Amino acid sequence: MRQATTTTEGLTLSASPSVPSPGGPLVRRLVQLYVGLALYGASSALLVEAGLGLEPWGVLHQGLAELTGISIGVVSIIAGAVVLLLWIPLRQRPGLGTVSNVFVVGLAIDGTLAAVPDPHSYGVRIPLMLAGIVLNGAATGLYIAAKFGPGPRDGLMTGLHQRTGRSIRLMRTVIEIAVVASGFLLGGTIGVGTVLYALSIGPLAQFFLRVFAVPASPAGSPAVAGGSPLRAILRR
Repeated sequence: MRQATTTTEGLTLSASPSVPSPGGPLVRRLVQLYVGLALYGASSALLVEAGLGLEPWGVLHQGLAELTGISIGVVSIIAGAVVLLLWIPLRQRPGLGTVSNVFVVGLAIDGTLAAVPDPHSYGVRIPLMLAGIVLNGAATGLYIAAKFGPGPRDGLMTGLHQRTGRSIRLMRTVIEIAVVASGFLLGGTIGVGTVLYALSIGPLAQFFLRVFAVPASPAGSPAVAGGSPLRAILRR
């Protein structure tokens, strides 16, 4: 029997008449989604602990945490929810991964910060920074390859791209410059880690996306929420 093929989130999904077997791709995708989101939060916490510079949104979250006295994980949840509300006028459609991203990442940040002692020497802080960046790339590959929808901040970028007609690269640059500048003025940390993250996260995410790619889903598995193209999300 002929098999139909469609493309969603930049990845090829196949629609097969066969019935999905228990414990098949859906279970793997769910595991990848939540492991990836938890590791993403843990990686952000490692960058905070290293104190050598955060990823762009981490700079803003840390600055807001300094201003309000709220934990950085809770700030991340609040910021993610606010960004998600901006999807409404942009006509973006969230998926399970989008909503889960808001809560799981923030909880993982605070949990990791509570578990990891504060380092003092550069002999510990530098490896923490490098581990945080690599882990962030692996986490990104895990949760995006699960194909349950983009994170709130990626959807904001692609939504603005669709509404304004401006390039993805321009929208990402404008958003991240605004986020980093605002976070820095509020007390967020910018440093060598910020630069290394910006230069390496694209290639790292692309590599781990191939490593954690999920096989084509059979018919009957839940549809992925429409929205941001995968290549657009990873374009740096």
